[in-house]
This record gives sequence, structure tokens and C-alpha cells, in this order.
Amino acid sequence: MRMRFLGSTSEAGACPTLYETDRGTIVVQGLRVTDAEALADLRDVLDGETAVEVPRELITEIARRVLPDLAANAFPTSGGTPTATG
Repeated sequence: MRMRFLGSTSEAGACPTLYETDRGTIVVQGLRVTDAEALADLRDVLDGETAVEVPRELITEIARRVLPDLAANAFPTSGGTPTATG
């Protein structure tokens, strides 16, 4: 698998960062979630999976760049919870 850097909200290329793969998937680099209460909220975690934390701004900014036509409607910049449209 090969990955292409999409963007980061951190300085000097540290996490959190998003990558696009040649398999059509997204890889998330971030700090591992270790808070026991937060981990208890996860569902159906398989062996080998983990949760990482990234700022909402990183996800929405990359979506605007990668999906410019959809993102204008799917990710509002103020108020409410983003919803997919299509």
C-alpha cells in the first residue's frame, strides 16, 4: 500500500495527519485514545484496531480539498452537526 499526504493541523509534520491510500481509503495519524471512559464508548473494536483523536477542523478541511463539490454542503462551518448530503 502507498500513501499520499493530505494534510495536517500540526507544525513540523507531526500528528494529527491524514493520508489517502492507493486502495481508496484514508489513514489517520494521531494520538492514541487512552482514556478509559472514552474507550468504553467505542463499539465493535476488532483485534488490531485502535482509536486516534484528530481535530474536527482537520477532517473538514481535507474534505473541502478532496471533495470540493460535496463538501460545501456536507460540512457547515458554523453551528450544528455536519451531515452528509448527496
